[in-house]
Amino acid sequence: MVSQGYNLTHALTSRPLFSGTKMADSPPLIRQWMLLRTLCARHYGATVKDLAAEMAVSEKTIRRDLETFRTVGFPLIEEVGQFGRKRYRIAPDKNLPGMSFTYDEAIALYLAQGLLAPLSGTIFWEAAQRAFKKVRSVVSEGAITYIHRFAQAFHQTAVGRSDYSRKAELIDTILQGIEDRRVTFITYRSLRATEPVTYDVYPYGLAYHRGALYLVGRAPQYDEIRHWKVDRIEKVQLEELRFNPPANFDLRAHFAKSFGVFHGDGEVCIKVRFAPAVARYVQEGCWHPSQKLAQQKDGGLLAEFHLSSSEEIKHWILSFGRHAEVLAPPDLRQEMAEEIHTLLALYQAGKMPQEMTTKAND
Repeated sequence: MVSQGYNLTHALTSRPLFSGTKMADSPPLIRQWMLLRTLCARHYGATVKDLAAEMAVSEKTIRRDLETFRTVGFPLIEEVGQFGRKRYRIAPDKNLPGMSFTYDEAIALYLAQGLLAPLSGTIFWEAAQRAFKKVRSVVSEGAITYIHRFAQAFHQTAVGRSDYSRKAELIDTILQGIEDRRVTFITYRSLRATEPVTYDVYPYGLAYHRGALYLVGRAPQYDEIRHWKVDRIEKVQLEELRFNPPANFDLRAHFAKSFGVFHGDGEVCIKVRFAPAVARYVQEGCWHPSQKLAQQKDGGLLAEFHLSSSEEIKHWILSFGRHAEVLAPPDLRQEMAEEIHTLLALYQAGKMPQEMTTKAND
């Protein structure tokens, strides 16, 4: 029965597994997540030997993982059974401190299901679904119907959003490569390619942009950091060989000067004049941390951005049609003019030109 609040499963805990430690110095997140899930499900516990066999790792690794759980505060129970065998399990929900949620908190979590779409099909998604199911089990049908009224008041668009429900195993393998710092081979078919190509990648992390996941990593054969759209990755294979990422690499800093996921090496100052018809719309959004917006006397808007590449912002500017004009740099202004002339020729001819190429982010 729910009174002031109720206990949700430990599988939904938001406490980081590596609190107080460096992620790079800890065992892989994927294995620890699976181990935690196993300890939660085994009401009678499991031995280190059994856990090592299930996780396909050494007993020493399991003991280190168990010590990590103790260190970060998970309620790990150690019980000595027959012949002195030790079994481990996670304490039941009722003994977990700080895991109580009020109705409004539980409802908020329940309504957040749609926001977890990028994790669809992964082990994290599965755990979240079990948690949502528990929320539903302790709330009456009438209350659930009432909750859905709130859901109807909030709609998340899904235009162009990718569906990763069939790529769960592939994403899990990528995550393991990231956490384990293992060289990863990916079979990838770029947007313009007719055949897939295999790359060896040092995976650094995943980025989520406009409904799609992108793998960020170093391509040693090109000696540069590249981005691969997960939708276009057909196969992933982990190697035993490890790599050492740059000590100063930070995923957020890597994208600091990107207008999305397209990353360049230099820096370009882009100035755009927006007509009064769209000025307010542009002012309402935070398009990039570097943006500077200046209101003009005629009601228009002058916008300035400092980016590493103009590729993605070019398409954004084009979306405003005649209400946006590029003032600088000159080469981007020329690119815009060429694009507009091509479009004009397309519509005047009434058919698709035989050769019309545009750059695309592979």
